Amino acid sequence: MSNYVKIFGLMAALTALVLAIAYSAGGSDALVPALILVGLFNFAMYWFSDSAVLRMYRARVIGPQDHPALYEMVDRLRQRAGLPMPKVAIAPSEQPNAFATGRNPQRAVVCFTEGILGSLGREELEGVTAHELAHIRNRDMLTNTVAATMAGAVMILARFAFFFGGRDRNAAASLAMLILAPLAAFLVQMAISRQMEFRADRVGAEIAGTPRGLAQALLRLEETARRIPMNVSPSAAHVCIVNPLRRSGLTRLFRTHPPVEERVARLEELGRGFA
Repeated sequence: MSNYVKIFGLMAALTALVLAIAYSAGGSDALVPALILVGLFNFAMYWFSDSAVLRMYRARVIGPQDHPALYEMVDRLRQRAGLPMPKVAIAPSEQPNAFATGRNPQRAVVCFTEGILGSLGREELEGVTAHELAHIRNRDMLTNTVAATMAGAVMILARFAFFFGGRDRNAAASLAMLILAPLAAFLVQMAISRQMEFRADRVGAEIAGTPRGLAQALLRLEETARRIPMNVSPSAAHVCIVNPLRRSGLTRLFRTHPPVEERVARLEELGRGFA
């Protein structure tokens, strides 16, 4: 099953969960208001995503005169990807990492940390850049925004159903919904994020012309991120190419990123088709 089909199926499941909780909270009359609420949240987050994420990472947009080699590389790869030139930004973090953001390809930003610019070779940095351009081409920021907003809507609606759902409702069932519905939405949101990373790895390898640089970069970035965690809000961690936060004991179901070993294995398998 392709990543596109998996992402579509997960988004459909998340939509169904929102509507089910809305129906439980207020019956059929609550469905349309719930969809309107989700739509308004989506629009606001989608419209201001580029500036909000850059502020979280304290990143600054640069021009071609600030870092000519980096700017030229992004320009060359975005032409191969068939994209307009994105803004290029640098974040003041020692941790090697990168991300893309923006509400559409015309408003996109590709951001690199200072740490990644000083630690990766040319082919590795090209692989990372191609991965981020793949996110832009796939419009993954929009998908991420919709998934996050819908997961938030499930939490709000579950609380509404618990506190205002009516006295005739089963208390145990309402409590279970309050706990389990947001958890289910969060798990689906994380699964969507992981599938988008797999897809961006594959499309990024096609843009770069080889998966080798990205595979090597992922191994180096993962190892360094464990030693140098980044001080950033967990709500913005999913946009990075590898998880920038300290690791905890959570299972892989709660990961925003697939295990690097699995990503590298898929890239190596893909590489046999490039030979």
